[in-house]
Amino acid sequence: MKIDVLVAEIGSTTTIVNAFNDINTSSPVFIGSGAAATSVLEGDVQIGLNNAINDMCRNLSAEKADYGELLATSSAAGGLRMTVHGLIYDMTAKAGQEAALGAGANIHLATAGKLTSEDLTEIESISPNLILLAGGTDYGDRECALHNGKLLCGLPGSAPVVYCGNIQNQNAIAAMFKEADKVLYITENVYPRLDELNIEPVRKLIHKAFEEHITSAPGMENIRNMLTGPIMPTPGAVMECAGLLYEEIGDLLVVDVGGATTDIHSVTHGSEEVAAMQISPEPFAKRTVEGDLGVYINAKNLADMVGMDVLSKEIGMAADGIFNNYLPVPASSEQLALTTRLAYHAAFRAILRHTGVLRHTYGSSGRKTHATGKDLTAVKNLVATGGALTRLPGRRDVLEQLSGINATGTMLYPKPGQMRIMEDGRYIMASIGVLSKKYPETAKKLLHRYVCQS
Repeated sequence: MKIDVLVAEIGSTTTIVNAFNDINTSSPVFIGSGAAATSVLEGDVQIGLNNAINDMCRNLSAEKADYGELLATSSAAGGLRMTVHGLIYDMTAKAGQEAALGAGANIHLATAGKLTSEDLTEIESISPNLILLAGGTDYGDRECALHNGKLLCGLPGSAPVVYCGNIQNQNAIAAMFKEADKVLYITENVYPRLDELNIEPVRKLIHKAFEEHITSAPGMENIRNMLTGPIMPTPGAVMECAGLLYEEIGDLLVVDVGGATTDIHSVTHGSEEVAAMQISPEPFAKRTVEGDLGVYINAKNLADMVGMDVLSKEIGMAADGIFNNYLPVPASSEQLALTTRLAYHAAFRAILRHTGVLRHTYGSSGRKTHATGKDLTAVKNLVATGGALTRLPGRRDVLEQLSGINATGTMLYPKPGQMRIMEDGRYIMASIGVLSKKYPETAKKLLHRYVCQS
């Protein structure tokens, strides 16, 4: 079977391959997919990739796959582990976090101010794939970033550092890391002026660093040798796709419920009315990842948050008993019912954490209203991706419920009935995201055909 481009999504538990043909034509097509368990525990994720390709061949009744190009996304072995270090938490440190999350990172530590010995010990224990160093607006504070840079140079290990702080420090930081023989990437300041975010250059550089240094999962170095194009963090590829989708359909919210985490991506400027009330800037494209919300690895934790009695009432049977033989892919009607409700509760909580709110303060001049967090009031499209919300038979009801969670109007979220529901039914948004790096027009055509028309 001839395939133009094969895209592998190497996840923490499952590896999926998606095949595309007619890449350089006006009508590119998705021709099929395959899946297999990710083989981190076997010491080589290439095993899982080959098994997924074999599964795809079986699905397409083909003896073998002859592909011209292989691209990939990865969240295996913890995905892109990062630490972020800035000067003031609500300014440069927060801006750095937004850039890292938008690039698809899992942030294991964020600090503000000068690093301490305890911070350095924690960074060593995390063993990040990448470190982000920010600090100081342009032509503002210089001391903190220089201090932190010097300490990071002394850390053992080979994690690259991305510097996106005060531009006045660039030469000094470059000389410092060169002398220490450490890998350094330099880009524009992520927070160049007060209340101004500059996320995009940092996000792109993180993708570049990830592509050049991703060897954390067993066998990933072999995968890198097989690839003929980009490799990206899977959440970063979804964000890339969300940006393309925005160009097609306008303001949107993407919900991805997984086994371990739930990711929310939003692409919207919000409303001018709310912008006038915001107390700090928010990025145009924003991602949040909730590491405690998932329908398999974190299923029991999520069930305890919701309450077993509540879940039991919702599904009409004892929820705690179903956990005795709970599988990553539901194998019975009881497990399907429980997983569907868990998917709703994971998404609901993740959206609450992602979405901003209006807050009132009272002073001598009376009541004032402030907006904190991301304004989603202009969002017109709710897009479901990920395994749970594209495979579960009850997913449509879940999505309808999620579109109506702001009945009281207290959230910076659309009112019920204002969002169109769309599904990434073929589960290819991450693949389209990485495809867009090399074939942007092809990616748009695939989006229009397989997601916009869902």
